[in-house]
Amino acid sequence: MYQAWEQQILREAWFIIENKATIRQTAEALRVGKSKVHRDMRRYLPEINSLLAREVAKILEVNKKECHIRGGLARKRKCELAK
Repeated sequence: MYQAWEQQILREAWFIIENKATIRQTAEALRVGKSKVHRDMRRYLPEINSLLAREVAKILEVNKKECHIRGGLARKRKCELAK
């Protein structure tokens, strides 16, 4: 049986997988800090469940590669609203 902190880490991991969520989206949805989610996914999840950790890492890598695109689109929307 998992301890409470391990259950929280698994909950974060499953949220990321099911929603293809970013660290920020996960932190906001689960009401925890971004740095906590990041630390949990990178440091603790591989110790708890390595298979789940690999799936999360794939999603986070895709999110990282798309980050500049999402940032550009957000800036474009902001500039359009300012007009």
